[in-house]
Amino acid sequence: MTYGSHGSAWPPPGRPARRPGRSGGEKAKAAAGLMAVWVALLWLLEFVDVATGNSLDTYGVSPREVGELRDVVPAAFLHFGFDHVAANTLPLALFGFLAALRGIGRFLAVVGVIVVTGGLGVWLTAPAGSVTAGASIVVFGLFGYLVVRGFIDKVVTDVIVGLVIAVLYGSIIWGVLPTAGSVSWQGHLFGLIGGVLAAVVFRRRAGAGGRRETVIG
Repeated sequence: MTYGSHGSAWPPPGRPARRPGRSGGEKAKAAAGLMAVWVALLWLLEFVDVATGNSLDTYGVSPREVGELRDVVPAAFLHFGFDHVAANTLPLALFGFLAALRGIGRFLAVVGVIVVTGGLGVWLTAPAGSVTAGASIVVFGLFGYLVVRGFIDKVVTDVIVGLVIAVLYGSIIWGVLPTAGSVSWQGHLFGLIGGVLAAVVFRRRAGAGGRRETVIG
């Protein structure tokens, strides 16, 4: 099929047609829907945990036991009580929504890096006999990711978002220090490191003709 007065073919031979990208509204709906499901899952899991006599707490990470490596991922979705879930709900929903606006695929890859980095850090450094679980690993990871992403990608709007997040939530950075024995500062610290690492690994790169292309998502 040809288009135009000169009968030129489109797309040109050998070049695939570009699929239209999602609009800003569609991306926002997808991001909001994903985080709504995620938060609902966290609360559901805690309801199940309480109803079964805290049976899910065994899936937290115990340090330096090889068999516990399998719990690195599920530990990021489990909590020790409803107060614990509640404390993580708002920042997780907000940070996750803002991060997912740049693409669900990229966001899931970022979270994967955060969870694995944070979980392994806990496994290596947490005190003997402890059990660590909670979405705060992801919260600190997404905080770090959002704060540095704009500077690494060189996207002005993301720089502004990162600065606003730093101003509003910057006080959580104290959570990476060993100030409270019952709080896993190791999870916070290595989650934060995972977020910064993910911003570097999945940074946007300039493509041909000056276009900016995302590595994943």
